Amino acid sequence: MESLKRSLNRLPYIAIIAAIYFIAARIGLNFTDYKNSTPVWPCSGIALAALLIFGYEVWPGIFLGAFFVNLNVSADPISSLGIAVGNSLEAVVGSYLMIRFANGVDAMKRSQDVFKLALIAVVCSAIAATAGVRSLVGSGVLHPIPEVYDPVWFTWWLGDVIGIVVFAPLLLLWKTSPAVEWKLRTILEFAGLAVGLVAVSLIVFGGLFIPIPSNYPLEYLCVPFLIWAALRLGPREASISIAILSAVAIWGTWNHQGPFANEHATGFLKVKNESMLQLQTFLGVGSLMALVFAAEVAERRRSELEARLLSVSDRLTGLGNYRKLIDALETEIVRSERMKRPFVFVLMDLDGLKQINDIHGHPEGNRALCRVSNVLQLNCRSIDTPARFGGDEFALILPESGIEFGHRIAERIQDRLANDGEFPVLSVSIGLSVWREGATADSLIGEADQALYEMKHKFRKGIAVLKNA
Repeated sequence: MESLKRSLNRLPYIAIIAAIYFIAARIGLNFTDYKNSTPVWPCSGIALAALLIFGYEVWPGIFLGAFFVNLNVSADPISSLGIAVGNSLEAVVGSYLMIRFANGVDAMKRSQDVFKLALIAVVCSAIAATAGVRSLVGSGVLHPIPEVYDPVWFTWWLGDVIGIVVFAPLLLLWKTSPAVEWKLRTILEFAGLAVGLVAVSLIVFGGLFIPIPSNYPLEYLCVPFLIWAALRLGPREASISIAILSAVAIWGTWNHQGPFANEHATGFLKVKNESMLQLQTFLGVGSLMALVFAAEVAERRRSELEARLLSVSDRLTGLGNYRKLIDALETEIVRSERMKRPFVFVLMDLDGLKQINDIHGHPEGNRALCRVSNVLQLNCRSIDTPARFGGDEFALILPESGIEFGHRIAERIQDRLANDGEFPVLSVSIGLSVWREGATADSLIGEADQALYEMKHKFRKGIAVLKNA
């Protein structure tokens, strides 16, 4: 019953995927000299990305889209059925291999997975090409002689490979990449990159402004823009740049413009198909290069960010460490001297941590430290800075506040910690100091430490009195 319900919930996705597949296929089939085989086939990338994002359950959308678009072209249900089966198997096998070997939907996050995507595209595209061409031969649409069969198979296979390499990353990156709050500088940089890429692409592949002979290898003038996007902006922006270059280059080459246009070619492939296949090979290699660069840069940036976070955070509790605390304290002192507004420094010590470790074990002691951390994070304002001072000691900086507010926060932390519903019951001793003009980080820490010591001394004295009573 649950499986049926899940399948019914997938019906809207299946319908949408079928419609998108049909539209993309109709666009791709405009760029071919053959009836069903085209060197421009975005559907293979769309199908693979759809299964990775939505799951295997949406495969009927790929089957329906492929079946109806081929039926619309050839009016032959038998060959259309075989082609639809091949295209569906291509996506299913490709998505399985991606999940098994290339990190699935997150493949674009690592350069080695980008290479695996390209290899998987080479393998699974052969399924669709073989099934499709055999279906055309079986229905009598295509002659089985090598002079006819081989060019169609090769065109079909390479079109699917490039479709996966170019279009699947674009969809996967928009799904998995976090939303970016672009600054004005970044927006202007990407706008400049896009304008420059479009202009150079139109010059190289469209003959805009400058008539360029077709045998001049000026297509490489577009490569620096892909590298720019990969190194400066990121994988998602690099995939957008690849899509822009692909659209302009395909349009220009199909209209006999650019370095791949060759109206005098003869032999293995027809003229336009040979030009388009040369172009798609260039786009495939360029796309793979840009995506690998982008993934490498993104990995390095993530590693640098993690290293920076680890350098200022406590691994156990997730709070800021002593270094983070001192930096925040000195920054707050400078701000208070400028604004002439006080702040409170709170130092607290977890009572009885040694006894907890001795009685319940060190894992429970670590858990106790994390409980204190959770209480601090839940009861602080966004402008406050909680940190682990060291060992069983914690600290808290309360900007824009006085001693009364500091006492209220201290009482709240003690109350929430004692009533968090976990065992053993925890308590903390707390000392406070308030910034005054001329105070330093050392003096504030010293005053709070002295207040903390006095509180602990009173606590022990009270226990001793109770024992002697």
